[in-house]
Amino acid sequence: MKTTEISVRTKWNIDPAHSQIGFRVKHLVFSNVRGSFRVYDASIYTTGDDFMTAEIDFWLNPASINTGEEKRDAHLKSDEFFDVEKFKVINFNSTTYVNGEKEGSYEMYGELTMKGIKKQIKVDVEFGGIIRDPFGNDKAVFNISGKINRKGWGLDWNTVLEAGGILVSEDVWIDCEIQLIKQL
Repeated sequence: MKTTEISVRTKWNIDPAHSQIGFRVKHLVFSNVRGSFRVYDASIYTTGDDFMTAEIDFWLNPASINTGEEKRDAHLKSDEFFDVEKFKVINFNSTTYVNGEKEGSYEMYGELTMKGIKKQIKVDVEFGGIIRDPFGNDKAVFNISGKINRKGWGLDWNTVLEAGGILVSEDVWIDCEIQLIKQL
């Protein structure tokens, strides 16, 4: 007699109190400017607790950018960068997962859409496991990192320095810490 395995679809929500969507970019050739986005959410589903099956539709509001400097944030919101008046959302949809070299690590591929431009990217994911918190919630913890070239999405502004080099690097490093809460 043949048995049929039933797949349980699990919904996960981002815990905003314990998550950060961050980035860093080289400034003045050597130093880093770090920033984060305050407004974000996602639709995340897995088969059971298997994150290699995750369907992720993540979005953030670029107008929620925070680099700790109001003038810089205003410039980043302008049409020279994110153009937040015209483009209200940055979106990422996962497509493929590949196991990494170490246990609990993998590569996640997906489509990143910024300023109406959609491109494939890869990020590295470190899965910390599923842990029950003191309140009885099952949480999954992740560190996500990667690098993109901002010019691929029309974020072209820059200026040349008198001493040589450019003010802001084209490369942007993605640096996120995410906690997900399993929904019952």
